[in-house]
Amino acid sequence: MQTNFTLAQLADPDIEAANGILRKCVHCGFCTATCPTFVTLGDELDSPRGRIYLIKDMLESSAPVSDKVVKHVDRCLSCLSCMTTCPASVDYMHLVDLTRIRIAKTHKRPFGDQLMRNVLALVLPYPNRFRIALIGAWFAKPFAKILPKALGGMLKLAPTKISSPSAIDRPQTISAENTKVKRVALLTGCAQQVLDPVINEATVRLLTRHGCEVVVANGMGCCGALVHHMGREDEAHMQAKNNIIAWEKVSDSGSLDAIVINASGCGTTVKDYGYMLRNEPDWADRAAAISALTKDVTEVMSDLELTRTRAETTELRIAYHSACSMQHGQKLKTEPKALLKAAGFEVFEPAEGHLCCGSAGTYNILQPELATKLRDRKVANLNKLDVHAVATGNIGCQMQISSGMAEAGGVPVVHTVELLDWASGGPKPASLDYIKVNDVTKI
Repeated sequence: MQTNFTLAQLADPDIEAANGILRKCVHCGFCTATCPTFVTLGDELDSPRGRIYLIKDMLESSAPVSDKVVKHVDRCLSCLSCMTTCPASVDYMHLVDLTRIRIAKTHKRPFGDQLMRNVLALVLPYPNRFRIALIGAWFAKPFAKILPKALGGMLKLAPTKISSPSAIDRPQTISAENTKVKRVALLTGCAQQVLDPVINEATVRLLTRHGCEVVVANGMGCCGALVHHMGREDEAHMQAKNNIIAWEKVSDSGSLDAIVINASGCGTTVKDYGYMLRNEPDWADRAAAISALTKDVTEVMSDLELTRTRAETTELRIAYHSACSMQHGQKLKTEPKALLKAAGFEVFEPAEGHLCCGSAGTYNILQPELATKLRDRKVANLNKLDVHAVATGNIGCQMQISSGMAEAGGVPVVHTVELLDWASGGPKPASLDYIKVNDVTKI
């Protein structure tokens, strides 16, 4: 794609980066076939190629961001399916991130939209605030249908049960069982530890059982993904820096083999810290070092030998939903499935597995209609499979698909790590209690 930036514009490192990305696009349109919003809406401007044209014109003109640009960029899920498809390796992720930052800094949103975004940024990244908000949402849930769409959609996603804080999420070091083979730091996350604290508990059991000393670092918090994808650059960088400092302190007291993440959306962001902070001399190298250490829990477990002790797992059929951040963001396509198979499960994948479920961070709150269409499409494909449960490696997908399954009368959705923990000696996931299998164990 030909670009026409001035030398003065190219002096801005972000514009220089955008110019390099834009010039790689060859207008082939392969991305349109795998873009969830284009497949759903059929509008060229809701495809990656269409958005790239809008972004190019916006950046070249240096004009205020138009409502048209905001509308179509807001509809982008950042699922990154287009990047998997693109034959020219166009770095769409960083281009749309840059655009969101420009929108956040220069565009005045309607009051209700901006208020909702402010509330999400002030609440979701902070577990204590989020837990209190969920209690309020639980009482307001019966009124979801008469409230504004975004607020009503948010209330519908609120869980029916609010868990107490888990002791595993406090700063601490958990020793490896038997011989220590790795020392890892665990990102406990923000929303996940409130919505489903069992995931972190299962992760720690799985890792320590397989020889990992697990450190939960003091001062660690939200990875920054939530505000990053709303274009709130300063907040995202602050959260990233807090985590970098926390993990550096842990590393100073002993070498780290990995920073383990069990929410693929968070993993995609932490692996991108090096790029996010590339223009800050005091942080660039430190951020890149943290990104290099970061691994999804399935990457770490792939390096270890899964010890399977449950024979009954062979009787379970599992549908694996690969989160967009897993398959497109981190390019992890085989590891989770291979581990589930090694654990004894029969693994199936749904049709249109490359398409997003509609969760996408806060997308299902800010774009509820589109998110629901994508969710229902995903659930319909999953329900065509004869399985006992759905496994996924991202809390957002888990909550989104679970809400659709509840409406459609489908099977439970569990985190992949819960199944691996159970197969290797941990407790059976509570949502699978309805399944009657032989209670036999073997080494």
